[in-house]
Amino acid sequence: MNDEQKPHTTRGELSTPAVGRLSLYYRELHRLLDSGTTSTNSRDLAALVNVSAAVVRRDLSSIQSSGRRGVGYDVAMLVEHIGRVLGSGVQWKAVLIGVGSLGNALLRYKGFEQLGFSLVAAFDTDSTKVGRSVGGTAIRAFDDLELVLRESKPELAIIAVPSEQAMDVATRVVAHGIQGILNFAPTTLRVSSAVAVINVDLASELQQLAFRIQNG
Repeated sequence: MNDEQKPHTTRGELSTPAVGRLSLYYRELHRLLDSGTTSTNSRDLAALVNVSAAVVRRDLSSIQSSGRRGVGYDVAMLVEHIGRVLGSGVQWKAVLIGVGSLGNALLRYKGFEQLGFSLVAAFDTDSTKVGRSVGGTAIRAFDDLELVLRESKPELAIIAVPSEQAMDVATRVVAHGIQGILNFAPTTLRVSSAVAVINVDLASELQQLAFRIQNG
């Protein structure tokens, strides 16, 4: 992604919860667009993501997007605008490391490309998986990781390996220019503060869900 493609937005002013909500709006707006819906309002969009209409209006106002009284928001225009803010209005290249059950499911997910993410390759140490293609993405030998990173220059990496391997993988990808990591390994990655890391710990999320049910 070159400098001309980078979105000029107020992303740095957005809180983490606001970014999360914008991502949910973006997903639901895409569904509305696919269904042929051309306009929506804050009340209907709020119902789709289970927040208040006031929160929707505040979030959209923070990215300089406002609806028309009596008409609401143009869905296509809102999708484009939120996409630019989130960085999905451009094409991001990503690699996946670890093609176990979770990695396999991620490769089969059809939503990445629509959101502006292109999986250029996947990697695994299991030789029986190497050479196969899952969801249109070729599985390469883990030993080829640095070669592909140098040639394809992806910005993002998805790590779906056991926890004891995750730190080594993270160190290797960061050393070759990866700017952001989506980490599914149940461990904390210690990398440069210049690298964005999002941790997705499924077991922890289930624990939080169980807590909310017990204490709801």
